[in-house]
Amino acid sequence: MASTETTAAGELAKVDDLAGLEAGLDALDTVHIRRTPVREILLNKILPPFLAVALVVAAWQLLVVLKVADEGKLPAPSAVWDSLSAMWLEGTLLDVLWTSVSRALLGFLFALAIGTPLGLLVARVGVIRTAIGPILSGLQSLPSVAWVAPAVLWLGLNDSMMFAVILLGAVPSIANGLVAGVDQVPPLYLRAGKTLGATGLKGAWHIVMPAALPGYLAGLKQGWAFSWRSLMAAEIIASSPDLGLGLGQLLENGRNNFDMPGIFLAIILILLVGVAIDLLIFSPLERAVLRRRGLLVKG
Repeated sequence: MASTETTAAGELAKVDDLAGLEAGLDALDTVHIRRTPVREILLNKILPPFLAVALVVAAWQLLVVLKVADEGKLPAPSAVWDSLSAMWLEGTLLDVLWTSVSRALLGFLFALAIGTPLGLLVARVGVIRTAIGPILSGLQSLPSVAWVAPAVLWLGLNDSMMFAVILLGAVPSIANGLVAGVDQVPPLYLRAGKTLGATGLKGAWHIVMPAALPGYLAGLKQGWAFSWRSLMAAEIIASSPDLGLGLGQLLENGRNNFDMPGIFLAIILILLVGVAIDLLIFSPLERAVLRRRGLLVKG
């Protein structure tokens, strides 16, 4: 009788241990998401960039006051602000921004439509990977400015030339990013997908792409950077009245007119567009992916 009671007590202890283990694992798996207070957002997200910009402007103004370089080479921040105000009052500022941003976004979407299936083919088909994988890597390292001259000769001074340069700069980055993401997919996922019948396009859509998403997003960010840089190179070199006035042309016009405030203004606007696209598009996408994978616990 005592032996039976001891056995029952041992079984109950094992059950309690298993229950405790399951509870612990559930606690580990649970992602506690809390809403970040507005004050914390202001202090941790918004204030530091503003302070950094203020320090840069203060250092810039100090260099001007100390006359490290003459005003023809280093304009005062106030002179750049005057150039910005003049463009705003003339009604040309938003037009210049939209000309370049719309070209870059449309070209990036074209590159996305081409680079994504190309990356999947290179990643999943060995013969294609052997044939064009090294070419994609070589194209990614080729400066985009090298494509401007042949694109002008092939297509002329028009938007098609701009889009061609963007595609040649961005497609290899997007494709290589997806290839890197697919290479990091655990083989177990692929075998599980085949067992469940997810093969071919269905497997690529439901298994490969979600698992490769972090690498793919990294490729998209790099692809956008190449798109923007390629467009700026094309606008600077192939400026023409028929193309309209974009940020690259604004920069080149400043050089031709020895207008240093205009040059600095164009550089600052080019930088601001790049930062804005990252903050408004890519950073939210990254946070969403991390949150879905339980890697971002604050939101």
